[in-house]
Amino acid sequence: MKFRYKKYAPSILRPVILIEVIKNDIEIPYEVLVDSGADICIFDASLAIVLGIDLVKGECYQVSGVTGSPQYYYIHKVSLKVGGLEYTTDVGFMVMVNNAYGIVGQKGFFDKFIVKFDLQKEDLELKVR
Repeated sequence: MKFRYKKYAPSILRPVILIEVIKNDIEIPYEVLVDSGADICIFDASLAIVLGIDLVKGECYQVSGVTGSPQYYYIHKVSLKVGGLEYTTDVGFMVMVNNAYGIVGQKGFFDKFIVKFDLQKEDLELKVR
């Protein structure tokens, strides 16, 4: 599967792809940054609400990002559909301020796909493991 990088400005390209997040028979298209530095998949808390997930009933963890400020996220099991392939995985949901997309990381994404980034060609290739 190949995806094009998303252009945010003439010189800003990011490996942001469109996936579907599925829970309770609800499918939501959602853009995610493919982030090899992320340990897990993290999506915005507002998505959990739309999917009918009671956010705080998930297992709670704390994370500190580049700002160093601790934030809490809650783990819930959802299905992800990537390029037609659907699978179930754990995802962390948290309030993401000023973030237009979620993040897919090592657990829940890189453990399912072999990922090839090609900035010069402005594309991302995924092969199912």
